[in-house]
Amino acid sequence: MYVPFNQLPNSARIWIYQADRPLTEAEIATVQPALQHFATEWTSHGRSLQASAEILHHQFLVIGLDEAVADASGCSIDASVRFVRAVEDALNVSLLEKSRLAFLVDGQVELLDRRELKAAVAAGQLVSDTPYFDATVARKDGLQNSFPTAASRTWLARYFH
Repeated sequence: MYVPFNQLPNSARIWIYQADRPLTEAEIATVQPALQHFATEWTSHGRSLQASAEILHHQFLVIGLDEAVADASGCSIDASVRFVRAVEDALNVSLLEKSRLAFLVDGQVELLDRRELKAAVAAGQLVSDTPYFDATVARKDGLQNSFPTAASRTWLARYFH
């Protein structure tokens, strides 16, 4: 069952998929009905899931699930990944690639290959308080409170010591 994203509880489980490029307003408008349709139809062992999906910062597809209503099963997780692949195909974008990190630089989302991280820190391109979009955030409250957050407050902290 679809629920507006802002009505999911703070404890809702989330999955973040990072696009390899910013999505345009037209692309977001095109995919919006599919996001709502997916959340409406998403089930686990025949039970409706209280879910939502949203595009944030023109770069992130976020799927949210109220696990207090019903948990996602392996099959329902597989269904969500199939949906993400369908969005990739529809928008000609990659959402499942994990090799790039997203930072907020001068108000824009910038992607950096993981292999370039140490060099970017050494060169001063990234500093400890550079806002980082941590795609490992797993709950809605974390999304609200720390997406983005200072790189030094995430798993990247070790690169700034």
